[in-house]
Parts: sequence; structure tokens; C-alpha cells
Amino acid sequence: MIIDRIEAIPYSIPMAKPLHFASGSVTKIDHVLLRMTTDTGIVGVADVPPRPYTYGETQASVIGLLTTLFADALIGTDPLDRGVIHSRLNRTIGNHATKGAVDIAVWDIIGKSLGQPVHRLLGGYTNTVRAAHMIGFADGPEMVEEALRYREQYGISVFKVKVGRRPLSLDIDLCFALRAGLGSDVELYLDANRGWTASEAIEVLEATSGLGLTFFEEPDDAQEILGRRRLVGLSRIPIVADESAPTLGDAAREIQTGGATALSIKTARSGFSESQKILAYAEALGIDVIMGNQIDTQIGSTATVVFGAAFEYSSRRAAELSNFLDMSDDLVAEPLVISGGSVSVPTAPGVGVEIDPEKLAHYRLDERN
Repeated sequence: MIIDRIEAIPYSIPMAKPLHFASGSVTKIDHVLLRMTTDTGIVGVADVPPRPYTYGETQASVIGLLTTLFADALIGTDPLDRGVIHSRLNRTIGNHATKGAVDIAVWDIIGKSLGQPVHRLLGGYTNTVRAAHMIGFADGPEMVEEALRYREQYGISVFKVKVGRRPLSLDIDLCFALRAGLGSDVELYLDANRGWTASEAIEVLEATSGLGLTFFEEPDDAQEILGRRRLVGLSRIPIVADESAPTLGDAAREIQTGGATALSIKTARSGFSESQKILAYAEALGIDVIMGNQIDTQIGSTATVVFGAAFEYSSRRAAELSNFLDMSDDLVAEPLVISGGSVSVPTAPGVGVEIDPEKLAHYRLDERN
């Protein structure tokens, strides 16, 4: 079995509810669908979410890389030789989401070739994952209403709150409103997407210290090294490295040098193979892990479910899974279902995603433009 075809298909789907946060906003899903075909007819599928304001990748750069350098590295290679594939991909620096998608597509092929769900091949620890919902910028009452609606409709009781606005009182008041509106049994944690300075983040932590917040993700730019270390030293709750820790090496640097005390793992940027390494590192140190969301479609969210449920350590906390509900549509034939606050793991061979050809034909850009 060898890889003999690589397809990089750009598509665009409007957001039903745009997501706004400190480092940007998303009003439509401009992603790339990766299809990797073998000479035996097996097709591996993965989604690439370019985030130019975070990692520098764009639709055009993803397509260019997949159809030139990465195609040259992949075509003629046995998907089981994952070490060879990663060695070749790593000759190109960065491009985390593109590399992550290649890894997921390779695992999808392996699972299908063996007739086994990738969830079981990775570890198969549990069959469900609790879901957390990510709330973007809006007026305070609107954000409270959104959280209440998701709790009532989907049973979600864990919320990541996008913060990072000025004046700081906007988000401080929001935290108090969410706690008052949702009660003490709901878990709340913050994500500033590097929007504040370390000093501002410290002020927010002090003002919200009695609200029982569990994590603070990327409160400032990790490159503000001395301020970030001072912030970590003063914080009563774990500081989570997310965009500052896309690889194992980056994660180790941030944890070992005092830049963070917890990690966000996103399969959309580290695939399954690199995510395993980061997870093992976190478990060895006994630090918390959150399975994060790259504003993923249901394709990407399924990959998060598959990985998060495969290991005991990654399944301990709720995973950020529900933001596909903010999208007006998706490419999958069978939608993910959030019920009772949890998502079930697919049982089909591979990652468990089937693309609806009619939806792909409708939303793909190279057929519409």
C-alpha cells in the first residue's frame, strides 16, 4: 500500500454566528479538505484550518505546500511508515495545521486498512468525551444567554470565555455576570488570546479571584518573557500555553522555563502523533491538559473526540468541541451529536468521518469561482 494521490480542496462555509476574540475574528470557515488516496483505493481525510493571525498559514499556502513539497514527500510512501513521513515533513519549518492534517489523514488510512477505529488504535480508553463550549466577544447579557442556552440544549457545563478587551472592566464584569447567571456548579475558564499585557492579566486575576475560575489561557504574549514568568509565579490558577506551544519542543520550553503550568493540545495543529508526545510529556510532569479547538468543523472536532477519548489523561477534562454549532453548515454526511454534555466516539474504521459529496461540491471554492 502506497500513497499515490494528494488532493487539497479549498472550501468556504459562512458562520451562522461569527466568533470574535482578541487576536481576530472568524465570519466564515475558509478551510482546506485534504484527501490522501492509496493505490489500494483507500482515502484518508482531514481538515486544515488556516489561522493566518495565529500561525501564518493561509488557504493558498496550505494548498501550495500540500500539492508541491508535501506531495513530493508523500507520494510513493507507505502510510504505515509514519516515521519516514514525519521526517520528510519536518524538513519544512512551521506549517503546523498542514502537518497535523497530513498525520490525521495517514492515521485515517491506517485505520481503514486494518478495519479498526483510530480511537482504538491510539488507546481506546473511553467511548465518550465531555464537551466544553467557547464563548466569543459580545455584550455581557448576550454571552450569558449563550451559555445558558448551551447548558439547557446540550447539557454543557464547562465554558471557555474569550477575554482580552479594554477597558478591563468589560471582561471582569462579564466574569461576574457569568458566575451569577450560571451558578457555582458550572466550570469557567478564560482565554485572552495574548490580548493583554502581563500586568493587565494580573489585575484581572486579582479582580476575579473569588469566582472559582479554573484556567487562564494565553493571558499575554508568551514572548513578553519576563512579564509572563512574573504572571505565572503570581497566578493562583494554571496558566495555559496554547498558541505558544504548538509542538512538543515549544510545550517543553514553556513549561520548563516557567511560561505556563498547563497545556492546550489541538489535533488540528499537532495531528495524532505529535499530540501523543505532548500528552505523554504533560502526564509525566503531572500538569493539566485541555483538548482545544481551532474553530474546527465537525471533521476537525471528530479528530479531537477520537484523540481525547483514546487516553485516560486527555479524557479527564471537557474538550472544546461545540463551536461547529456556530457554523451554518458542514461537510460531513453524519453530524456529530452533543447530548447530555458529551460526544460519543465514532465506531467506523479510520477516524470516522464521511464527507457528503453534494455539500463538498456546493462549498468548494475551485468549482464556484
